[in-house]
Amino acid sequence: MTQPQKGICAEPNLHAQYLLLNVIDDDSEAVRAKLARVLDIFEHFESEHYEAMVTGVVAVGTGYWTEIYPGLIPVELMPFPDMQCEDRSAPTMPCDLFIQIRADRLDICHAIGIEVMDLLRLHVELVEQVRGFRYLDGRDLTGYLYATDNPRGMKRREVAIIGENDPDFIGGSYLHVQRYKHDLRRWSSLSSRQQEQVMGTTQQHNLVSAEQSESSHSVRANIITTESGKAGLIKQGMPYGDMVSQGLFFVSCSASARPFKAMLHSQIYGNGDGDYDRWLDFTNAETGSAFFAPSVSFIREQAKNIEES
Repeated sequence: MTQPQKGICAEPNLHAQYLLLNVIDDDSEAVRAKLARVLDIFEHFESEHYEAMVTGVVAVGTGYWTEIYPGLIPVELMPFPDMQCEDRSAPTMPCDLFIQIRADRLDICHAIGIEVMDLLRLHVELVEQVRGFRYLDGRDLTGYLYATDNPRGMKRREVAIIGENDPDFIGGSYLHVQRYKHDLRRWSSLSSRQQEQVMGTTQQHNLVSAEQSESSHSVRANIITTESGKAGLIKQGMPYGDMVSQGLFFVSCSASARPFKAMLHSQIYGNGDGDYDRWLDFTNAETGSAFFAPSVSFIREQAKNIEES
C-alpha cells in the first residue's frame, strides 16, 4: 500500500523548523538517495522520542523535479503562481527542496534539523530557515485563530493526498509555501471592530462577525472547495518571529495544485468588484515556492533503484 508522508496530514504541533534549500551540485542521484535517508532520520526520532509527536515532510521544488526524478511528472506540477495587483503581491522564490520538521519539543526539532543539514551539506545551500511556534491556543500573531477551516479527521487525507486520479503519484501532495511579514504595529492601532471587519470573525470564539464583508479575510481566503464541497487544502503554517520581525510561515498541502492558486487569486485580485483580502493591508508575502511531496513509497523506491543499478 502506498504510504503518504506522515507530516502531510498531521495535526498541529507546538514547534516547527522549516528549511528551504537549493541543490548546488550535479549529483542528483546522491540527493535522491539521501532524501530517503532524511525519512530515516524522521523515523528514528519519532521512535526514540515518541512523546514529541515528530512528523516531517520532504518536498521537491517544481523546477528541480525533472532533475532529481527524470521521467514521470505529477499531473498538476507547475511553478508558484506569481501574482501582483496594485500594492499586493505574491512573489516567487524558487527552491529545490523543502524540509518541514514538526514536534512538540523544540530541542527535537533542532536536533533533527542539524542531522538533516549534516546529511545534505555537501549537496545543498541553505536559502532560508524559519522556526515556527504555536501561539497561545493556535492563533496567528494578529490574535485570531488560524486555519479554523481545515478539514478534520479522515477528511484531511481526502483533501491533501492524491488518489486514483494520478495513479503514478498516489500518496503524494502539492505544497505551497509563503513567508508573510506582519505589520503588527499598524494592526494593533485598529479598534476591535476594525479588526473584525478585516478578519470577518470574532477574535475570541471565531464566530462569523456582523462586520464581515466580501473583503474580509475569512471570506477571501476560505472560499475554495472541491467538487464534493470539501475544503480544498490543509493549512499547516505557524507563526514565527523575534523582537524585530514577526509573521506567518504559510504552508498548504493539497491533492491538487489548483485550490492554492484560486485562493491566492481571490485574496490578491478579489472578486472583480474591488473586494480583495483586507488582511493583505497588514501583512506582506516576502517569499513563495511550489513543491511536490511524493509518497514515502515513491522516495524509497527511487532510492532503491539507484542502489540496484
